[in-house]
Amino acid sequence: MYYGLDIGGTKIELAIFDTQLALQDKWRLSTPRQDYSAFMATLAEQIEKADQQCGERGTVGIALPGVVKADGTVISSNVPCLNQRRVAHDLAKLLNRTVAIGNDCRCFALSEAVLGVGRGHSRVLGMILGTGTGGGLCIDGKLYLGANRLAGEFGHQGVSAYVARRHQLPLYACGCGLEGCAETYVSGTGLGRLYQDIAGQTADTFAWLSALRQNDPLAIKTFETYMDILGSLMASLVLAMDPDIIVLGGGLSEVEEILAALPQATKAHLFDGVTLPQFKLADFGSASGVRGAALLGHGLDAGISYEA
Repeated sequence: MYYGLDIGGTKIELAIFDTQLALQDKWRLSTPRQDYSAFMATLAEQIEKADQQCGERGTVGIALPGVVKADGTVISSNVPCLNQRRVAHDLAKLLNRTVAIGNDCRCFALSEAVLGVGRGHSRVLGMILGTGTGGGLCIDGKLYLGANRLAGEFGHQGVSAYVARRHQLPLYACGCGLEGCAETYVSGTGLGRLYQDIAGQTADTFAWLSALRQNDPLAIKTFETYMDILGSLMASLVLAMDPDIIVLGGGLSEVEEILAALPQATKAHLFDGVTLPQFKLADFGSASGVRGAALLGHGLDAGISYEA
């Protein structure tokens, strides 16, 4: 059996897959965010529970938010107790088995490339538009990680100067310590912030979407500004990676208006003659992270893994 664990800021999901990677069972529990010992004990307890249920020791793969450095050290703002910890290494010692680990957005991309809507394509770019923005590039079913395991952190590219000037955008501070990162505009949080600035009132993404569907002029202006920023980011990714298909996940990917407008918004920032990749919604949605984690543990991809 293959176990995938998706670590979130509030919830941990553990899913069990059989040898054909069909889901057998899954459950969720609260994430211990402040106490590393409690966090590790919780993971070990749940994995042992899965072993007892399956009658065998399954492989273990972990997806979590944040950066997993080349030496396995984690940098995570969502789960503070994991910062500067070698999570997979420590869990492998605790369980006495190999543990694989990867960024949750990269696991999303892997899941969709191997099992989802990207299956059959050579170059699959996965992109999450949710609370944050990130993704990963899979080439022939394998994640491209890069020298420092940072490939896919395109939410921290700077917003286009051309777009920033056109819309007189403020430079938002990013949690990474920089200003003007694309994530601060194109994530769900960023879209809500844009709407607040344009409408001049306290609001969020849900309020914006409701207003947009009522043809509110300020919501429409926010949408046009947002799509120009997102199209510029997508165009830069197309030029850098030239994918066959871009697979979208996260809450904003489910907004029909965004998906419908994205090809033209991207094309507007590309020179003539560039063929756009396909834009598709993820097959597995929010379940892609845990499936990708199981794939890491299964050994179908060269993620970061540690033996006991």
